[in-house]
Amino acid sequence: MTSSPPSLSCVLFLTLALILIAISPALTTSRKTPDDLHDQLMKTGIKITLNNIDSHGKFTKFERLHRAMNRGRSRLQKFSEIVAGKNPNISSAVHPGNNEFLMKLSIGTPPISYYAVMDTGSDLIWIQCRPCQQCFPQPTPSYDPNNSSSFSTLSCYSSLCKALQGSCDNGCLFFYYYFVDSSLFEGSLGNETFTFGNASVPNIGFGCIEDVVAGNGLNQPAAVVGLGRGPLSLVSQLGEPKFSYCLTSINETKPSTLLMGSQASVNFSSEFSKTTPLIQNPKIPTFYYVSLQGITIGGTNLPINQTTFALNANGTGGLIIDSGTSMTYLVESAFALVKNEFIFQLKLPVVEQSNSTGPDLCFELPSGVSTVEIPSLVFHFQDADLDLPTENYMITNSSTGVMCLAMGVSSSDLSIFGNIQQQNFLVVYDLLEETVSFMPTECDKF
Repeated sequence: MTSSPPSLSCVLFLTLALILIAISPALTTSRKTPDDLHDQLMKTGIKITLNNIDSHGKFTKFERLHRAMNRGRSRLQKFSEIVAGKNPNISSAVHPGNNEFLMKLSIGTPPISYYAVMDTGSDLIWIQCRPCQQCFPQPTPSYDPNNSSSFSTLSCYSSLCKALQGSCDNGCLFFYYYFVDSSLFEGSLGNETFTFGNASVPNIGFGCIEDVVAGNGLNQPAAVVGLGRGPLSLVSQLGEPKFSYCLTSINETKPSTLLMGSQASVNFSSEFSKTTPLIQNPKIPTFYYVSLQGITIGGTNLPINQTTFALNANGTGGLIIDSGTSMTYLVESAFALVKNEFIFQLKLPVVEQSNSTGPDLCFELPSGVSTVEIPSLVFHFQDADLDLPTENYMITNSSTGVMCLAMGVSSSDLSIFGNIQQQNFLVVYDLLEETVSFMPTECDKF
């Protein structure tokens, strides 16, 4: 018995199937992997809008200065405690998040919007998560990982868990001590898609805070994005060695800008910038230390001892550059020289400070005089003499006839170069070259 030949339709079907099989490998290899998406994202770059934490309040510039100073003094104290090793004997410690700038971001799929603190003084990215046994109040609902299709738990064997010194129990669990109000947090590490503006970044490791074990956390944000030098920070996880920010004046309510990837130095010019090396502190690898070698006021080079701002072998001392601290705080011996020199050169009546929360040095402006000649201020960093605009260190309240120096005295041997001194500079961090650069920029037009 002979079989009948296949029909024309069967032949066509088999031929089409063979063609699809032949070309299917080529189709699958064209799909973009997470690494491809990451590389494309870094080439495009990320631009994030930053808002000062007081920008939506009806505060005068002096009220904003006082509020920023209160946060700054608290942050300085906590930084000093970290450097001195005064942290509880627990897995790890959260660095200060009492900060100045908020960024809007979205987490998960579908994305849910939150406001988070931008913090160059910490590493971990974290947010309060559901279910939360006891969490502090926040204006938005806590993040719920069960509602996101892109969430996954991080293994306790992952590099980020090891960096956090987490423990193993159905994932990576950790305890964190938050210095700002002595809150102890408990949480777990997860992996999620974060969206900044129009840029979605997959596979970002973050801390899911599930319980406030101690403290009330009333002064804390709902989320923090750490931009420090450690492996847990957003900078390290993106694997992009450059990031930058451009901070608008404390007198303005206009937003500032954070730039990552190719955007970080797109408007940067070495011809108009000053660059100084970053210093690594092995004891506190998160912080960005720089070498301050001297200060000049109105042409007078202050007789500051060369060891005043030195980073000591035990990790104490030194000067860090920080976006989250409002004013520059100098160790007592250096600030005394700065204070006395401004008093000597300005020759204006000094306002007695009965309120300890106010600036450390204020002057009474002469009546009937519209302008006062203010001495120049130059910070001599290693390889970079940074001549500051007057508004970056002297703030005037014309309604009360008072002018104050936007600098203060440190209560420890740690000094901080604050964000008021950095305003209207494009500040570029290059972790490959281990440098930080300052380029004068109108940040409100950035």
